[in-house]
Amino acid sequence: MKKKLAVVAVSGGLDSCITTAIAKKEYDLALVHINYGQRTESKELESFHKIADYFDAVKRMVIDFGHFQKIGGSSLTDKSMNINKADLESKSVPTTYVPFRNANILSACVSWAEIIGAEAIFIGAVFEDSSGYPDCRPEFFKSFEETANLGTKPETNIKIETPIIHLDKKDIIKLGLELKAPLELTWSCYRDENEACGVCDSCALRLRGFQTLGVVDPIPYKEIPNYLENKGNT
Repeated sequence: MKKKLAVVAVSGGLDSCITTAIAKKEYDLALVHINYGQRTESKELESFHKIADYFDAVKRMVIDFGHFQKIGGSSLTDKSMNINKADLESKSVPTTYVPFRNANILSACVSWAEIIGAEAIFIGAVFEDSSGYPDCRPEFFKSFEETANLGTKPETNIKIETPIIHLDKKDIIKLGLELKAPLELTWSCYRDENEACGVCDSCALRLRGFQTLGVVDPIPYKEIPNYLENKGNT
């Protein structure tokens, strides 16, 4: 019997790769990737295509959101702003926050899902990030699902799935290993494309997760601090 179809937003990072592995259990996959002028755009795109190949995606789409660079306000898209070293205890919105990014991504996913008849949209959002990124909160996704179904055709009924939203990075990685997700194909660094910097927020969260499990992260790093000892500023 043919599987149902799901759209999965895949950045090329750890969380979206593991979310893809979860979706693959029940759905055929239509994977979408957004280029938005981020510093590691080409590396993330490369990872996306490798992940799409690995999971035998039946459809894939790459969309360019050039407006994020024009809007600015994020150190991911504005190179005049610094990407700070990780502070995993901070509760403030980091400079890497891209204003309302997830809403833009979900809007594109909903449009595509409606056209291709997908029943669900998966996104690898994590509540652990929500103190810094307000568009990673569970209530945001619940509200967006209601909005999407109000704004599409009557016969369209799309579920927005956030299967790892309540997991911390350690448990996300553990799940990925259990699912045999290709973590070696992923890229999380905000700064660099050849070797991950090891000191931005994204690298720090990822490395701390691997270190807590006692597992070696399979991607290359310029620097690998011990985040089990350094729990404040790095």
